[in-house]
Amino acid sequence: MDPIEQAARHLVEARRARLPGDRIPESFRPRDIETALAVQSRVTELLGEAVGGWKCGAPVPDKILRAPIYAPLIHRGERSRITPKDGVALIEPEIAFVLSRDLAPGCSEADVLGAIGETHLVLEIMGSRYAKPEEATFPEMLADCLNDQGLLVGPIVDRGFGEWMRAFPIQIPGVFEGEGRHPDGHPLIPLNWLAQQVPLRAGQIVTTGSFAGVIRAPLNQPFA
Repeated sequence: MDPIEQAARHLVEARRARLPGDRIPESFRPRDIETALAVQSRVTELLGEAVGGWKCGAPVPDKILRAPIYAPLIHRGERSRITPKDGVALIEPEIAFVLSRDLAPGCSEADVLGAIGETHLVLEIMGSRYAKPEEATFPEMLADCLNDQGLLVGPIVDRGFGEWMRAFPIQIPGVFEGEGRHPDGHPLIPLNWLAQQVPLRAGQIVTTGSFAGVIRAPLNQPFA
């Protein structure tokens, strides 16, 4: 069995068990971006789950920040099932865009803007298939969809795509209070980049980076 297949099967088993475990064994561990993306793609094939969305960030040297979010991990409503880390939920407040039509690589920024059907506040729920993700290399994290456990879709935001998206106050009572800033300057920047990398489909939701890093939040507590 080739290394990509072995690595993908290791990650699929961890996903199905819903329990963090060992890193990918060293003999078939991805060591570069290309291999990591191939493992990520094979995981998607083996799971057989629909891709309900994507997480992305603008690329930085030696790193590509993109990963599918599988449809069963996208939650709408007041609650989201999670696997806690040290008794808390690890969350990231973000802005996400729901697409109203398909986009193919090579589309223009105007095409991307015209394809946005809804804008939402969301919480990305962080969680790795590795029990000790801090020990994993970046290619290992990329193969495992960049620490993604799920997405809780919040309210629609109907304020256009202006400067307000660069920074705004965030209040999660008892958890976080401060000004949030987008890590790439504006959430449309990573969306436009992602649209050049992979085909995007109508109905998918694209989340674009945390305005406040990773926040440790208590379980079973309302955030509004």
